[in-house]
Amino acid sequence: MEQIYDLLVLGGGPAGLAAGMYGARARMKTAIIEKGRPGGQAATTEDLENYPGFGRGTTGPGLTQAMADHASSFGAEFIKDTIVSLDLQSSPKKVVGRKGEYLGKALVYALGAEPRMLRVPGEGKLRGKGVSYCATCDADLFEELEVAVVGSGDAAIEEAEYLSKFADLVSIIVIHEEGKVDANQVSFERAQQNPKLKWIWNSIVKSVNGEELVESITLKNIQTGEESDYPLNGVFIFIGTVPLTEVLPEQVQVNPQGYIITDEKMATSVEGVFAAGDVRVKYLRQVVTAASDGAIAAVAAEKYVHETELWEKEVLKAQKPVFVAYYNPTDMSGTEKVGIVDRFVRANNERFSLVKVDATRNELVGRRYNINLDKLPMLHVFVNGEVKQEVVDINEANLEAISKSL
Repeated sequence: MEQIYDLLVLGGGPAGLAAGMYGARARMKTAIIEKGRPGGQAATTEDLENYPGFGRGTTGPGLTQAMADHASSFGAEFIKDTIVSLDLQSSPKKVVGRKGEYLGKALVYALGAEPRMLRVPGEGKLRGKGVSYCATCDADLFEELEVAVVGSGDAAIEEAEYLSKFADLVSIIVIHEEGKVDANQVSFERAQQNPKLKWIWNSIVKSVNGEELVESITLKNIQTGEESDYPLNGVFIFIGTVPLTEVLPEQVQVNPQGYIITDEKMATSVEGVFAAGDVRVKYLRQVVTAASDGAIAAVAAEKYVHETELWEKEVLKAQKPVFVAYYNPTDMSGTEKVGIVDRFVRANNERFSLVKVDATRNELVGRRYNINLDKLPMLHVFVNGEVKQEVVDINEANLEAISKSL
């Protein structure tokens, strides 16, 4: 018999680890699928000073390992596999990996994003031979050598500082005019005080040069148009990220840049599928916001699974016709009409059953059946899991007519 998880979490970065921890803590059967070691990009960031409650000296690998241990302590299962495809229309949802297939009642997509490439001559050829996108991974290879960092965001500035612990000189290639960066002011001001950092303004990289290893880069000054070769031993590229959504079915809505669009509960355009972390549309991509996304997604997923199972049991798989009364609890006259349905079903409890739904809170049912809050209270009559009648004008005469028609 195939194993069905309550919650499948795709990706083991901070978002996925938080989702896994919250899911498992809620007593959901939870699995986190990750192709490598847990931690994602955060695990490649050595110095991590801005995670609340953890001061200087905190490391990305240390923090994310603690997150993984936390999730595991609540019973989250870790599966090492590479995801190949998804079937999000099936019930349960199916995740196909290289090593096996996994079924889940709900899914959190948290595969993150990968570094954006410059796409200049020599970059691909020399990747891993002096071209890098991870200072933590490769900094020690450039001890007492000279390297360049391309970019001016938070990641670029922070990784340049980390590289300065190893390299003799770190040149930062910035497209903007002197003094303008995309990083936060605190990081920029601190970097300016570092004697091992050299700033090259108004410049872009035209090519990465070398035979077996990086020997130089060709720079172009965008103000003067002048090009020049700049000798160095390595180049670290931090110019943003690209979301990892290649296995995502087209039913899931994304923005023009490919990031997944969600609501405030991390729900995507596909029911029961949530997205968290760097892979979704958001203002700030940091460990703290990824962890927040994961927590929200798991709580929303738990509610989705609970409401789905309850609805299937009480309505879709009921043995007799079900009167579903939708109401707004703040509408007193409306709730009185629900009382009419209640009394009618009680008097005919051998033939019918009743389910009352607060339509202002049960978004799942409201979305499935297009419940208009302005038309409450209203009644659906389900027979064998399908809506057979819709009643907006609830009164005893209409209920009697329904009873005779069934």
